[in-house]
Amino acid sequence: MARKEVVSKVKSLIESNSIFIASKTYCPFCQETLATFKDLNVQPYILQLNTIDDGSDIQDALAEITGQKTVPNVFIDGKHIGGNSDVQSLKRSGELKKALKL
Repeated sequence: MARKEVVSKVKSLIESNSIFIASKTYCPFCQETLATFKDLNVQPYILQLNTIDDGSDIQDALAEITGQKTVPNVFIDGKHIGGNSDVQSLKRSGELKKALKL
């Protein structure tokens, strides 16, 4: 179980950024997700979990909040979107642009 202060920190990051993505620099699925947002000319808040000291704790907190243990872990306007396959599915259907109000 993630520590309360870490869960609180993660919830604050999700709520204070219109697009929040927990990622890892070496993850190809993360890179695909980030490229998708770049192609749409939107700038998400990206937290590279493997480059920060509490990255593992943050990933545990995200798993506790969302039930998703993997990265990327994407939120738009505070709503959990899911991972790369979810982002790509929304992109194909046109729903990603709607969610981003583009």
